[in-house]
Amino acid sequence: MRKKTSGKRPAKSIITVRPAPRDRKRALVCFDGRVEQAAIGRSGITSLKREGDGATPRAAMKLICGYVRRDRLSLPPTPLPTRTTRKGMLWCDASGHAQYNRPVTAPFAPSHEEMMREDGLYDICLVMDWNLMARRRNAGSAIFFHLIRPGYEPTQGCVAVSLSAMSRLIPHMRRGTVIQVL
Repeated sequence: MRKKTSGKRPAKSIITVRPAPRDRKRALVCFDGRVEQAAIGRSGITSLKREGDGATPRAAMKLICGYVRRDRLSLPPTPLPTRTTRKGMLWCDASGHAQYNRPVTAPFAPSHEEMMREDGLYDICLVMDWNLMARRRNAGSAIFFHLIRPGYEPTQGCVAVSLSAMSRLIPHMRRGTVIQVL
């Protein structure tokens, strides 16, 4: 006897990020038979990630949650937990601080990333578990899956895709979906 389904496709558990041929600052995101172009760190992919090196870590990173600029766009339905990005939301990248690689709130004097950016990169910003659950000083922070700059300019170590690619991917993402950077 066949099991009835609701017609919904189950969320996939792995999204693969492979280096693009001939450009170490670009990648191909593979998911459910689709291939999307992506930007990665200006230094390419590394197995020895360090704070500020501009490299994307070679790792299997689980998605934790996401931030969305709902004042700029509406997100397709997704099982991934998301929060609305608001003014004063920051991400600490000061490796010597107790809140290293954690969300913090302004005012905050140590080094940090602004989550509510004017350039739109974090209009959709998904948090991957890189150096997050088990933090190590100087091992890299704020490694996100976010939107691209025009021309697929490289990131500081994140994985970035176009808004149209993100809109196709995010309905299938949930907490625990693995972003596998090879």
